[in-house]
Amino acid sequence: MPSSPVSEEERLDDERYLRALADLENYRKRSAQEVERRVAEQAERLLLDWIEAVDSVDRALGMQPSDGLRSVLEQMESILARQGVERVGAAGDRFDPELHEAISVQESEEVPDRTVLDVARSGYRHGERVLRPAQVVVSRDGGSSEQEPSGEGED
Repeated sequence: MPSSPVSEEERLDDERYLRALADLENYRKRSAQEVERRVAEQAERLLLDWIEAVDSVDRALGMQPSDGLRSVLEQMESILARQGVERVGAAGDRFDPELHEAISVQESEEVPDRTVLDVARSGYRHGERVLRPAQVVVSRDGGSSEQEPSGEGED
């Protein structure tokens, strides 16, 4: 039995139907991405709040050493680690503007130029995303005429 030719109206209806399906699929994908983005933002805000609490306990421990407080701090840091959060910025690290925020520069002949001498506030990263850069004191060679490490224009 020969097939009957498709009318122009039926062809247009088919195109409209396919276009509507494609629009619906694109909307579904955009909505799913938006939900994922919002969940990630909420989780990041919670992690940053938790990091502030860790900082407070760490400062308190610095003022009044206590085994109980040290235990609480270790537990809080363990929770961050289980969530994939790692501390960044340690004395001896090479200054990296992606991970560090230089708050001071000190001349030093004992350590290589652009080495982290001290960490004023730890930084944290979650996966590849830096949640908060470490605030650090950076070395500068005593005979160097380099400016403070700002992170601008560097690769």
